[in-house]
Amino acid sequence: MTVHQIIRRPLVTEKGVAKKDSERTLCFEVAPHANKVQVKAAVEKLFKVKVDQVRTCNFEGKERRRGRFAGFRPDWKKAYVKLKAGEKAPDWAEI
Repeated sequence: MTVHQIIRRPLVTEKGVAKKDSERTLCFEVAPHANKVQVKAAVEKLFKVKVDQVRTCNFEGKERRRGRFAGFRPDWKKAYVKLKAGEKAPDWAEI
């Protein structure tokens, strides 16, 4: 997989920005089949920073209804990427 296939998009939420400010941790939506080693390499290559730790969690898609029709949102995976001490977070995470 390429770097852009592994990291789908950054998750910029209130919780994510608070983690970035206090713990130097960035949040990303990543490919469901990507492992921690691939996520670490992709972030280091894409943003040119050193990564200390990667934590991932899987989310199952919720059921959504439109009247009598029901369907499911897709399953997805989130990655918390902690940067090493002294590394600056990318500008997209600044608010």
